Amino acid sequence: MNLKHIFLALILVAQTTAFAEPEIEANTTEAAPLVEVKKHLRDQALVQELLLEKELIESELLENNILSKIYSNYHTYNEVKKQKTLLDIKIKQWKKRKDLSKDEKSQLDVYESQSDTLRGKLQLLKEYAKDPFKNYLTPPAIEDIPSIGNPFAMIGALSFREKLISDQEEYGNRYYSLTHIMEKFLEKRNILLKLMVEDSNNPDYEKELEEIDDEIKTFTPVIEIFKTTKNVYTKKIDEIDFKLKADIEKELERTISIGAIILFFVLLLFFIKYLVRKYMSDNERFYTINKALNVSFVTILIFTLLLAYIQNVSYLVTILGFASAGIAIAMKDWFMSLMGWATIIVGGSISVGDRVRFIRDGVEYVGDIVDISMLRMTMHEDITLTTYAVNRRAGRMIFIPNNFIFTDMIANYSHAGLKTVWDGVDFIITFDSDANKASSIAKEITRKYSKGYTEITRKQLNKLRSKYGMRNTNVEPRIFVHIEPYGMKISAWYLTNSFATMTLRSTISMEIITRLQAEPNIQLAYPSQSIFMDQNVQAPKVMPVEGEI
Repeated sequence: MNLKHIFLALILVAQTTAFAEPEIEANTTEAAPLVEVKKHLRDQALVQELLLEKELIESELLENNILSKIYSNYHTYNEVKKQKTLLDIKIKQWKKRKDLSKDEKSQLDVYESQSDTLRGKLQLLKEYAKDPFKNYLTPPAIEDIPSIGNPFAMIGALSFREKLISDQEEYGNRYYSLTHIMEKFLEKRNILLKLMVEDSNNPDYEKELEEIDDEIKTFTPVIEIFKTTKNVYTKKIDEIDFKLKADIEKELERTISIGAIILFFVLLLFFIKYLVRKYMSDNERFYTINKALNVSFVTILIFTLLLAYIQNVSYLVTILGFASAGIAIAMKDWFMSLMGWATIIVGGSISVGDRVRFIRDGVEYVGDIVDISMLRMTMHEDITLTTYAVNRRAGRMIFIPNNFIFTDMIANYSHAGLKTVWDGVDFIITFDSDANKASSIAKEITRKYSKGYTEITRKQLNKLRSKYGMRNTNVEPRIFVHIEPYGMKISAWYLTNSFATMTLRSTISMEIITRLQAEPNIQLAYPSQSIFMDQNVQAPKVMPVEGEI
């Protein structure tokens, strides 16, 4: 309400208060003209009040209701069309006349220009020619109802449901707006009827009454259509909402059930790991069992989810079949690594903690297996004779694809519980040295330092006789003597820790050298060459070069 409306309302209240006197009794002595004046003033105040109410209604209809604007455009279109029709008839009549004067021809041009202008207006308002309220009456489109087949789909279903409710509220607001404007039309009509009674001399009220009747006539069927459409739309929304609620509740129950199953297996997994960690002292076995438990849990989890969310099991089998074929062809190396992992786990040829050696592209790698995954083995390279003599590098993490087990030779230094390997120290003595004494010293020293490993190996080999056809199980140090170009080569072999061969080799080598140096009849040999000089042989004469003086 603007300041003008407020000002008119205050004037109306003041006038009503000033003339609101008690009813004049029949026996009053006031003059009749004064009574008539007061009655006229009260009638004027009533007219002003009605006009103010009418103006407020018109202002609300024009400013706050889109339907009024739609109807205004529709009414304008009809008026313009009526004007153009009449104008076209007049132009047609004038063109039939042959004796038009110059002024009449000018007027005809004006009529044609006006007709073109009206045609342009009709072109702008053509969307209001038929069914001007069609877009307003059409309910919001309902998109495809989402299918709830997994927990993530519930989020989309809830969002879809919220959109449906929002669209329903917005459509309901349209209907409320339409009924509200009809109420305002009826109020305005009543006010016009009262004004025609109170102020019958004003012909404008009758014209406005005809206009408001036309508006009511236009909006009445619109309301009926809107009401029917709204009922159908509401029932459809309620049906979809009921189905969505049921599907969401069903999926929620299934999700809770699956979550409870997964939680049970998680707690069971941690409980078993706790028992294994508490009662198993062997770290290698604990690692293997821990790995197996993790793989088993992941497998159970995958199958639980697949069986829960794939309705057709035969369809799942078909998918897995095609997927396996595709993997076998397109990802042969990965597939072979998976097969290699299964072979390693089932066969037990390599375990976590084993010391292994493998050769790839002419390069040797020796180290400890620290992890076996489904695609590769991880090896930590240690300082060994190989790194000392060949690579001159150590400490690297080497990743070995599991499919190498089918194509490459991999040596295991600690398979089936074995913790020892044979290692040897070689040295050469001169031909005139006491070879027996040197061999005895080498055997004594190697037996001294490898005695503990010898006993351990003997027990381990006795356990492996039932599994492998082992013939030579001699574990005592062995001494071999061979003839070399520069002397007698003595090779001393002994059992040592698979993970510390360099340490014992260094200790035994130092001990042997010290003992041999203390023996006067033993000399270490090294590559040598004898040169014989004849003093009686004359040096050849040097001939002068041509041109030299």
